[in-house]
Amino acid sequence: MSTVTQQATDARIAAIDLAAATRAEKDAALLLMADRLVERADDIVAANEVDVRNAREGGQSEAMIDRLTLTVERVGAMAAQLRDLAGLPDPVGDVVRGSTLANGLELRQVRVPFGVVGIIYEGRPNVTADAAGICLKSGNAALLRGSGSAFSSNAAIVSVLRKAVADAGLPADSLQLLDATTRDSVKELMRARGLVDVLIPRGGASLIKTVVEESTVPVIETGVGNCHVYVDEHADLEKALAVTVNSKTQRLSTCNTAESLLVHAAIADAFLPLVLPELINRGVTVHGDARVQEASAEVLPATDEDWGKEYLSADLAVAVVDSIDDALDHIRHYGTGHTEAIVSESLVATRRFAARVDAAAVMINASTRFTDGGEFGFGAEIGISTQKLHARGPMGLPELTSTKYIVTGNGHTR
Repeated sequence: MSTVTQQATDARIAAIDLAAATRAEKDAALLLMADRLVERADDIVAANEVDVRNAREGGQSEAMIDRLTLTVERVGAMAAQLRDLAGLPDPVGDVVRGSTLANGLELRQVRVPFGVVGIIYEGRPNVTADAAGICLKSGNAALLRGSGSAFSSNAAIVSVLRKAVADAGLPADSLQLLDATTRDSVKELMRARGLVDVLIPRGGASLIKTVVEESTVPVIETGVGNCHVYVDEHADLEKALAVTVNSKTQRLSTCNTAESLLVHAAIADAFLPLVLPELINRGVTVHGDARVQEASAEVLPATDEDWGKEYLSADLAVAVVDSIDDALDHIRHYGTGHTEAIVSESLVATRRFAARVDAAAVMINASTRFTDGGEFGFGAEIGISTQKLHARGPMGLPELTSTKYIVTGNGHTR
């Protein structure tokens, strides 16, 4: 039996007890996990420094290093997420619908855990604590396969969390870290159908594509984010400037960061002289079409690749469009179904945009950066789903459950 198969088998056993755990038991474990993270923050940061040093020596970009880096403050934020989860309602056991049938049978559809959730993710060690917490709160055992670039960090975090889970009286094997030093663990996890109930990839386009195409375990596809901000002809320029700058620069390396800006031609002469210097002064490299290049000598020519790219860096593709429908066509061609924003004071325009754009989240006069489980009040999210089956958008606790029907009779026969 391979190591991954053994871990999945152990997780399946742990999931039986975890599914029956009370909210009080799970919340107590989450709070203890949070306390232990804070207590061991220095040790976790020291382990993370090894990963960061290796990443720098390996020539990783600053955006990727930012995603990888932990500080005492960031570990504290991870602990705060776990505490927030403890304060959220437990979805397990919720009655989705119920009725008494004509024959007297009582029918209830209730939320239940998936069982064993496998998560494959790239160099963001904060995902380790988020995934562990949201899986535990929703009653699922978690098999975590982070990237090799974050292995020291992830190992330190999981070691702390497993001990806390066990000390809280829940099965330690509810949370397990898979070996990230070999690709074999990914392949085995993707083939563990029957042991792993669902697989969630979190990372770049190539990772998600590989998992979706090669996994025999059911996959929830999470989001590559080529997010757009469309500034309509009826936009308030101050709002448009604030939304654009925040969407792009608040944090460069997240999937809900704007990667493209579309400006209506009727407002371009007024807006581009405002927004381009602001972006450029903040270190953003602008890749623009011919009309955008005319507005600033510092704009680079945009290629077709730029329009479809999730940069995850200080780059932004900017185009002038002649109508809202041209903007929608552009988004339809290049978008990834994650988050699309419109800035407009026109109710007609915002309604048209919201109805016709195909995305998990639509922002109206608000930054794309709000597409986030925490910002939506869900607590820590497991990812942002861009598919249309089961879950779409930020996946909180209810999205980590399935349902089953409980039918109660009194000797009924058919």
